[in-house]
Amino acid sequence: MNRDYKKLFNHLDERTRRLVLASDADAFGRGGITAIGNASGASRNTITQGLKELNGKLAIAKNGHVRKTGGGRKKKADTDTTLKADLIMLLSDNTRGDPMCALLWTTKSVRNLESALKEMGHEVSRKIVNELLWEMGYSLQSNRKADEGSDNPFRDQQFRYINAKAREFQSAGQPVISVDCKKHENIGNYKNSGTEWREKGKPEVVNTYDFVGELGKAYPYGVYDPTLENGMVNVGVTHDTAEFAVASIRLWWEKMGKGSYQNATRLFITADGGGSNGSRTRLWKTELQKFATETGLEIFVSHYPPGTSKWNKIEHRMFSAISMNWRGKPLRTLETIVNLIANATTTTGLKINCQSDTNDYPTGIKISDEELKAVNLTRDDTLGCWNYNIRPNIAHVIS
Repeated sequence: MNRDYKKLFNHLDERTRRLVLASDADAFGRGGITAIGNASGASRNTITQGLKELNGKLAIAKNGHVRKTGGGRKKKADTDTTLKADLIMLLSDNTRGDPMCALLWTTKSVRNLESALKEMGHEVSRKIVNELLWEMGYSLQSNRKADEGSDNPFRDQQFRYINAKAREFQSAGQPVISVDCKKHENIGNYKNSGTEWREKGKPEVVNTYDFVGELGKAYPYGVYDPTLENGMVNVGVTHDTAEFAVASIRLWWEKMGKGSYQNATRLFITADGGGSNGSRTRLWKTELQKFATETGLEIFVSHYPPGTSKWNKIEHRMFSAISMNWRGKPLRTLETIVNLIANATTTTGLKINCQSDTNDYPTGIKISDEELKAVNLTRDDTLGCWNYNIRPNIAHVIS
């Protein structure tokens, strides 16, 4: 019989297929079951059952069901009672012991899971493992950046302290700044993340590899004033050190702060807990002492707890605008970086003053205990490891 069963069966349910096969086998006559089975790929039992249904010798399922309740091949998880439990154990990140421990250090692919389950005595295939994973609510997922590390027990207390201190300074007309060094950038014809509109088929052509070239790296250290919604970025070319950090703050004060806060006697600085402006960096404190003595300002410093740098206002108020402005643009020269930063704006009116800094800021400067003791530093009663103030050295001011 010349019939395209494969195409026909795409439009029939299970019982109707059996009846069609049975009808064809019955019309074929002797040897019909074998012939139709070979032509359709159906089993002999399927055609025989269809003949019984066709001739009224086998009851058809009621209520419109295609097969009787409980009919069909049992799922592997139903016949192998420990399969699900063993699969869950293999998927656990805390699995221990043989043979499961190997999966702690290999990709948990369906192939590897199949092999491990077989070693445990289960008769499974990759298809069965894949179907079981979906039934159990698993799916392929990538890593997600959300873990900020363990919560510091004083995290909320420090946030409240910083907010209260900032409001206190702003109400008194005293300057408040948020500081940090943006991600170091390679200077040259390198790929920069992001996209921009260009003529179709004509992308910017950049270097294949991102090895640091002769132009070196750029270190954009930012100072953001949340009160006036403006800031300064000092782009260094040597190293991101505490000396460079304070030099950038000094530059902001000379170029912007002093003119905006002519009656200022105090300055409140919020900074990350690590890096060049870290809470435990000796050079940071000694350089701030020099700055306080030079300007006559009393410097108050508050550090964000570990793992909370993204809450530093400069990150989402200024650095994000810079990243948006230069997305998809190769940072080919230092001048390019300076211009792109200086022209970054927001709808709320952000203005950024930017300039390059070619001075050398060497690493490895050691501050002795005596030099640290000379810093006129007082720690606050509230979390003094993160909150302190540095007063001008009067002796040096008078001299």
